[in-house]
Amino acid sequence: MSEVNRPPRQGGWTRFATARPRLSLLVALVITALAVFAGSGVGDRLGSGGFEDPAAGSTYATEALEREFPASRPNLLLLVDAGPAGVDDPAVAAEARRLAERLAAEPGIVGVGSYWQTRSPALRADDGHEALIAARIQGDEKTAAGTLERIAPAYRGAHGPVRVSVGGPVAVLHEMQTVIQEDLLRAELIALPVTLVLLVMVFGSAVAALLPLGIGIVAILGTNAVLRGLTEFTDVSVFALNLTTALGLGLAIDYALFVVRRFREELAGGAGTGAALATTLRTAGRTVLFSALTVAVSLAAMLVFPQYFLRSFAYAGIAVVLLAAAAALILLPAALLLLGHRVNALDLRRALARVRVPGRRGAAVEGTRAPAGPGSAEGTGWGRAAALVMRRAPVFAVATTAGLVLLGLPFLGVKFGTADDRQLPAGAESHVVQQHIRDGFPGNPSGGLDVLAQGRATPAQYAAYRDRIAGLPGVARVDGPVVSGTYAYFAVLPEGEAVDEDTQRLVGELRAQKAPFATEVTGAAAVLVDSKDAIADRLPWAVGIIVVATLLLVFLLTGSVLIPLQAVVLNALSLTAMFGAVVWVFQDGHLSGFLGFTATGSIETTLPVLMFCVAFGLSMDYGVFLLSRIKEEYDHSGDHDHAVRFGLRRTGGLITAAAVILAVVMVAIGTSRVTNTKMLGLGVALAVLMDAMVVRSLLVPAVMKLTGRATWWAPAPLRAFHARFGISESGIPAPARQPAGDAPPAPARETEREPVEREPVGR
Repeated sequence: MSEVNRPPRQGGWTRFATARPRLSLLVALVITALAVFAGSGVGDRLGSGGFEDPAAGSTYATEALEREFPASRPNLLLLVDAGPAGVDDPAVAAEARRLAERLAAEPGIVGVGSYWQTRSPALRADDGHEALIAARIQGDEKTAAGTLERIAPAYRGAHGPVRVSVGGPVAVLHEMQTVIQEDLLRAELIALPVTLVLLVMVFGSAVAALLPLGIGIVAILGTNAVLRGLTEFTDVSVFALNLTTALGLGLAIDYALFVVRRFREELAGGAGTGAALATTLRTAGRTVLFSALTVAVSLAAMLVFPQYFLRSFAYAGIAVVLLAAAAALILLPAALLLLGHRVNALDLRRALARVRVPGRRGAAVEGTRAPAGPGSAEGTGWGRAAALVMRRAPVFAVATTAGLVLLGLPFLGVKFGTADDRQLPAGAESHVVQQHIRDGFPGNPSGGLDVLAQGRATPAQYAAYRDRIAGLPGVARVDGPVVSGTYAYFAVLPEGEAVDEDTQRLVGELRAQKAPFATEVTGAAAVLVDSKDAIADRLPWAVGIIVVATLLLVFLLTGSVLIPLQAVVLNALSLTAMFGAVVWVFQDGHLSGFLGFTATGSIETTLPVLMFCVAFGLSMDYGVFLLSRIKEEYDHSGDHDHAVRFGLRRTGGLITAAAVILAVVMVAIGTSRVTNTKMLGLGVALAVLMDAMVVRSLLVPAVMKLTGRATWWAPAPLRAFHARFGISESGIPAPARQPAGDAPPAPARETEREPVEREPVGR
């Protein structure tokens, strides 16, 4: 048998994945059913916080105040609306006192206080029509949420002459968790049918379209079970569920698209089912595994941060990426082996069954291999586009780079803040309560700072310290001290907003004050300052992990020194539009009415870090798809320009289709009524589309044309390292290279190996 016609040798992984296909699918079905059971109710066990650094001074002070002075840290607020009668009306006052006494008798409630007990001006609205009853629900986040669910219905609504609304931090977090779970269900109901329609448009065959969707569902259900297990050992954010759905569908579909497309291509070229699957796993399968590693590394970088909000996305992201890759490399091959040519069944695009060969009369018969002419690499829209870009490479490189930088300029004006009730829809009850407090109550009581004093001191020492901090710029009032044993605290009301720059500076000045006892500051501004410090301290490590891992992995794929550097820089450029849009839309409030959110003038501190890690990983996903095909062709032909054109021609439609599908999933997530989730979904969708349609289509071929054959250079020690440990999609060693500048060998093998595409995927 000739070398050309010999069927490809099956590797160990191919034999493993296809040894018992029916058994593999049956086991997968059983495991998926168990995952449904194990992951049920996971949303109820997840938290809504996690934005603070657990090792920060503000966190220590908060825990000490909650322990020693529970009444000082109310997390439940009842907004009592007295209507025209006013809060000082005798009937209103009597009913309000009755409600406060009833609340104080509830199990798990401590520190109940109200305007009618204390006559504090801070608890009475300026117009005299509303006042507050404040209390603290004991226990951790989940315990407090359970208590709130139990008691809230009994207090919400009309009570004689007053109407009560429930708010406070516990109500905000609980309502946010509920809204996220409702929105996630709606997003899945939107994304699944739209994705199925797009897959049918891409593949034509309904059978082929269902395979990626099935892989995505398996990955999502498996990750839910993983998250449920993690809640037994650590805190996990409810926001991570959104990433599970988005990446579970998006990446599983990406990987399955790549595998199924290559399998159908091999079948169309005349290969048998077994040979087609062996070639697919040796080529596309290796690329999928490699891509999953790059995405997982980008997400794993969030583990270096102390906030469990960010760590939760690393847990969810790593799990869903590995499960998606495992399903694509184990379950999908088993299904393809059983289906064989039936993968093309239920073809909904029979009109496109006959594919014309560029430059020839007539059409190729479906399922046959036709020779390709010398110009076939430019014979499609993507090939012609690549040729155009490479002919005008300097123009496209400069114009595209300048445009991306320009889109990112708004991020230079970013202002960081904290997540609060304004993340919720304007009509959410806890949002309404907090907005009434902001607008109608004096001194912004929700934006105060607390100074914890630890150690024994005399009344004179306390008084001297209070007078000193009262004289600081930006301090409106200081109350206290309230003393309990060796602990005391002072309540500081700043003149500015809760977390504006003046209040953040005040935190630093309070911490710098000398005192005869140990002090620490907490409050919204102090938590923000500590969170920013923690992120700034760990960010270089996270970026370093991503960059080093990317350089290493891309080098193992390509054997080039320059391509990994290009990948890092171009991936970073693909994110500029996302970061610019985040500030222009969500911070500055443009399109807030259209998108339905409340602009706060700032961005939650952890969101840019999260979006960077997710979007960078997804960009690498598409970068690997393109580079692997370019490298495979370069190994065969030795012609750099031809390999770039060929790679874009063969993957341009695939990458675009995958990006559009992933963007649809992210936009579905972006329909959430919670602002942070909306920002994550819409921002990453924009980054994915910019990467696929601008960076991969324009900037990559332009830059690779400018660098020429030097693109593939590596010093001798690194060439030897790559020869031993590198990853080759083609499965054959690269031919010996001539020095850069010599005439490249003619791509003589192209006519022997390039199959005619059965369907114009993604075109």
